[in-house]
Amino acid sequence: MEVFKEFLERIDNPQHRARTEEVIGWVATKFPNLVPKIAWNQPMFTDHGTYIIGFSVSKQHLAVSPERAGISQFADEIAQAGYGHTKELLRIRWDQPVDFSLLEKMIEFNIMDKADCSTFWR
Repeated sequence: MEVFKEFLERIDNPQHRARTEEVIGWVATKFPNLVPKIAWNQPMFTDHGTYIIGFSVSKQHLAVSPERAGISQFADEIAQAGYGHTKELLRIRWDQPVDFSLLEKMIEFNIMDKADCSTFWR
């Protein structure tokens, strides 16, 4: 996806770049109504101007940020998937599989939960 091209090119590790591209490409394909954008130098997806999900990369993991409500809603499933998390994001280590069904649930939750939201953040 062109909007994320520069971000992806800055990921030095080719496996990390490929994994990140796979995940954000999956989101774009699975949820074509979401708007892809770069904000705060990170790839994210919005719906009617409100934040739905974002991603960032570090040396050890891909971080997924569904906002605090998304983490709270799925804390048990995040733990079952073996992902570490904070109040705002979950960490998928580069050697772990991506639980796409969990990502799908988080995105669907945020789309529904923020349907009437008129601000970027909750």
